Amino acid sequence: MTMSASSGPIILFDAECVLCSANARFVIERDRDATFRLASMQSEVGRSLYRRHGLDPDDPASLLVVDGDRMRRDSDAVLAIYETLGFPWSLARVFRIVPAALRDPVYRLVARNRYRLFGRRDTCWVAPERYRDRIV
Repeated sequence: MTMSASSGPIILFDAECVLCSANARFVIERDRDATFRLASMQSEVGRSLYRRHGLDPDDPASLLVVDGDRMRRDSDAVLAIYETLGFPWSLARVFRIVPAALRDPVYRLVARNRYRLFGRRDTCWVAPERYRDRIV
């Protein structure tokens, strides 16, 4: 069963990226309140949301968190996710003291090189059965 896009924030992640998939799994396993839904950038829902926010789904260089009409990307999206997970992950909010103008170039450098640094999956990551109701 898939949830509707209006049932909470959706994390759009690259399911072919080893780092991105590991992070998605990490988040879904620690999201005790089931706040987030996940959508692969490669899925139709993911591609549609990417386009809706003016980004090219064929050149996915950013993690997005979409909550209704609000979209967060890059380091702001990462911080928003971890701040929501509760203690101790919410301690990541300390990085907000670093301006996005300094955080985002570091994020983008890793994002541009993610396949080379961490690897690429031959197939998209599939969530374990117990989390399938949180996949959009």
